[in-house]
Amino acid sequence: MKMTEIKSLETKELAERIEAEVAKYDQMTLNHAVSPLENPSQIKAARRDIARLKTELRQRELNK
Repeated sequence: MKMTEIKSLETKELAERIEAEVAKYDQMTLNHAVSPLENPSQIKAARRDIARLKTELRQRELNK
């Protein structure tokens, strides 16, 4: 997910997307612990996407 896509989201959508991505990340890590994922770099990418989303949400909180 690119920053331009993230910036175009509304704040409410951003918070919902964070919750969804965290749930997806947790499920991926659990699945990876049971049986290795085909592409384990997906975990790293998901973690970074979550960080990008949280960064944008925090920026919006500080700019109010």
